[in-house]
Amino acid sequence: MPKYSRLFRRFLISYIVILIIPSIAGYMSYRTSITVTQSISIENNVTQLQKSQEILERRMAEVESFTRQLALNQDLSVLLNEKLVDDKANVYGVWKITRDIKAYSQTNDFLKQFYIYLTNFNVVVTPGNAYFRPEHYYQTSHYSNLSLDEWKKTVLEKTHRSEIMPLSPFVNNGTQTSVITFMQSLPLDSFSDSSPATVVTIIDEQTINSVLSGLRDPNGGWTHISDAEGHTISLQGISQKEMDQLSADSRFDKGKVSQFYADDLVIRIQSKSTGWVYSTGIPKHVLMENANKIKYITWSVTGVALLIGLFVGFMLSYRNTAPINRLLSVMKEQFGKEATTERNEYDFLQGNISNIITNNKRLESELNRQLPLIRDAFYKRLIAGEFQSRDELISAAAQADTGLNMNAGYTGILQINGYSGMESVEILNELNAARLILKQILIDSGSHLHVHMTDLGSDRIVTLFTSGEKDEGEEVGKEDIEQLVANLANLAFTDYRITITAALSDPFSSVMEISRSYEQARQTLEYAVYMNRKGIVWYSDTRVESNTYYYPIDVELRLISTIRAGDVDEAERIVKSMIEQNTENRELSVEMKHQFIGEVKGTLLKLLDQKALMESPMFEKIKNRIISIQATEAIELISREINEIISAMCGLITSKKNDAHIKTVKQINEYIAEKYSDPDLNLYRIAEIVERPEKYISQLFKEVTGTNLSDHLEKVRMDHAAILLKRNQYNVDEIASHVGYNSSHSFRRAFKRVMGVSPSSFRQSAEE
Repeated sequence: MPKYSRLFRRFLISYIVILIIPSIAGYMSYRTSITVTQSISIENNVTQLQKSQEILERRMAEVESFTRQLALNQDLSVLLNEKLVDDKANVYGVWKITRDIKAYSQTNDFLKQFYIYLTNFNVVVTPGNAYFRPEHYYQTSHYSNLSLDEWKKTVLEKTHRSEIMPLSPFVNNGTQTSVITFMQSLPLDSFSDSSPATVVTIIDEQTINSVLSGLRDPNGGWTHISDAEGHTISLQGISQKEMDQLSADSRFDKGKVSQFYADDLVIRIQSKSTGWVYSTGIPKHVLMENANKIKYITWSVTGVALLIGLFVGFMLSYRNTAPINRLLSVMKEQFGKEATTERNEYDFLQGNISNIITNNKRLESELNRQLPLIRDAFYKRLIAGEFQSRDELISAAAQADTGLNMNAGYTGILQINGYSGMESVEILNELNAARLILKQILIDSGSHLHVHMTDLGSDRIVTLFTSGEKDEGEEVGKEDIEQLVANLANLAFTDYRITITAALSDPFSSVMEISRSYEQARQTLEYAVYMNRKGIVWYSDTRVESNTYYYPIDVELRLISTIRAGDVDEAERIVKSMIEQNTENRELSVEMKHQFIGEVKGTLLKLLDQKALMESPMFEKIKNRIISIQATEAIELISREINEIISAMCGLITSKKNDAHIKTVKQINEYIAEKYSDPDLNLYRIAEIVERPEKYISQLFKEVTGTNLSDHLEKVRMDHAAILLKRNQYNVDEIASHVGYNSSHSFRRAFKRVMGVSPSSFRQSAEE
């Protein structure tokens, strides 16, 4: 037993409760499955009874149709109207009728035994035979409960209109059986007490029972059919006495389709056309056979699962208690506290963890306090050109929470005048206050411009002017900046007697050019100090004379990283900025121009060690183009040639990346085509296979194919489902499982969303 047994017991009890809850849910599910199984069994038997009813009524309709055909028989009509001549019947006509009707008994088992009684000749005509005295026929085939005279009176000498005699005992050639009798007088419009002829069809009970054979279970059950008056038509598996007892029992509701009576499920339906009542009884143990299987399996699985669950719960309780005990020991050692009887382990942990959380919040507060320092460090790295790529810069800006957008703008340096060369503590404090005042004035200016600021020494502030969030996409105008700086200088002087000099650069079109723009502002400030100019000074107002070219190492590194990333637009902007620096703002000698072009060529040659370029057939061509650049040509031609070379390099690098992307997408498609039937197939599994992050492959698949990865997986599954639906080998639930859906409901919704129709409608249209 663990040292802290209370913890162990609490864990174990919680796991037992967790086991009990799904067990209750499982029991409810079990009861539901039993009910559903029973309902399905009842529904299937009702359907079977209805089908048997339809078959029997159709066969009885065939018997009635047979009498109508006889009514149209010309030979029979002639016989009906003939009279005895010299007490002699028309033997030939009678013989011809026996031959004509013989075919009916051979094609329909319900017409195996029938006869026609001709009143005028007092003859009974059967298929293939004729009895000129009805007594002769009575000797071979007669009702056990009717005498000869009763038979003549109720059957032969009475007019019938599609009448059915209920089930009666019958003797046929010495064999005892039970039959129902269909009787129809001819002609069909006979309405008097007697008619010229009567057609009598005798249907054996066994023939009727053969139609109802599917209703009875081999292990028990019964069937019963009665006419509208309650007379028995067919009886099988139950005695008439038991059936009468059931009908007379007040507990038996004759209005219900299905109900339990004694140990049987009784299903009872009534024909709307004939009024016949069809009843069937199914033993309860037969009905619940499938449900009992579910019951045994459920209880067995539940029992085993509970035992395993208890064992697992015991092990997990021990395993989960151990680290808490170790944590308690560590905390007691760390904080020097001992457990007491007034406080349990959770209270002890809660108190100490609360202290840890409090300390963490203090740390978070301290980090927030230091956020301005982090932001200031970001701005210093930015103006120093330490970021090698745009993505790195964006990530750092987000981490420092600068709110810096990626729009164009200007860089400026604000210098506080009058403090040059002063280093005393009082002067430094005064300069610090002056910088804070200037920053606050810029913040409170209400300008639509977004101003980012960082200190540069004790008397200078570097400012970045970009458009605000509402004006994103609009260019920053020089007039706006001049007005903002002029208002700043006016307020600073009027209220605090602070004078400033503002050195402003040419506009930068990308944040990657801020370091270059800062260099312009710095040069402008040097020019303003040298020329003793106050107020606002723009870089375009200066002309730097230099015998050296402008190509700092940070610009070269940024150009290299940009080309390696395949960003041709950013690379061309860097080249354009360098050329402008060395042509428009500098006066280079011919030698310096040659050296500058040579440096650029060297940078481009360094880039040729890229694998994507070295393996390309264009490698030698690009290399020769770089080498063939002549510094003696016009700078415009050189610039155009360099841009074309950069475009070719970026194109090859991008193409290589695209090939890799296409290969990855192909690998994803092949994996989906193989594993689409796996219900656990998801973005995480696919990312594991291609060894890439989930977000990366999601964006990559969308970029390459124009389709979301999840939509593609769903489409693949639906295409396979459509094939299976056309084959008509499986039902919808089975197809849902085959294509990776645990729920047939989810599959149906997905199929209709993708295909526009439900699975059943799709299958029906395919069959048509």
